[in-house]
Amino acid sequence: MNRNRLEAFSDGVLAIIITIMVLELRVPEEPTWTGLAQELPGFYSYLLSFVYVGIYWNNHHHMLHLAGKINGTILWANLHLLFWLSLFPFTTRWMDESGFPQVPVLVYGINLLLAAVAYYLLESALIRQQGRDGPLARATGRDWKGKVSPAIYLVGIGLSFVNPLLAVAAYTVVAAIWLIPDRRVERFLAAEADRKG
Repeated sequence: MNRNRLEAFSDGVLAIIITIMVLELRVPEEPTWTGLAQELPGFYSYLLSFVYVGIYWNNHHHMLHLAGKINGTILWANLHLLFWLSLFPFTTRWMDESGFPQVPVLVYGINLLLAAVAYYLLESALIRQQGRDGPLARATGRDWKGKVSPAIYLVGIGLSFVNPLLAVAAYTVVAAIWLIPDRRVERFLAAEADRKG
């Protein structure tokens, strides 16, 4: 299968996820600043999930840019990732509408953790298909962000039993880590172009 078809399908699913999330935002009950302020927690949960979807979209694009052939294992690993990402609108809305209590915040963290695991499995399938000396393995290197993120999610899940807002803070830390641009793929492609040119 052509990787462009896989990327186009994934882009479409991610666009639908973001659309569903924005449609879940509530309009303030009253046309005042106070009414708007009452909806800020909902806007924050939307913003956090939007950032996560954006991070996955960006990294997915970079990863597929280095992909060679796509096989059945990669297709299923990609669908596995899209499944967990497709639950973001549900877990985001539940966390927001219930006022950030323990169980919805815990479930949101589990959703984030399982999406991260699914991304790792997709990346591993692509690396296995290319080999350990393939372009994706060389570009990602040690992938410290990919290793530390699940640990912070687990800390956040644990914190949800203590104070759900501390858990949300932990989930926010992971998003902030990934917001710092990761130029590994771009550096790798530039180095490859210089080597060939």
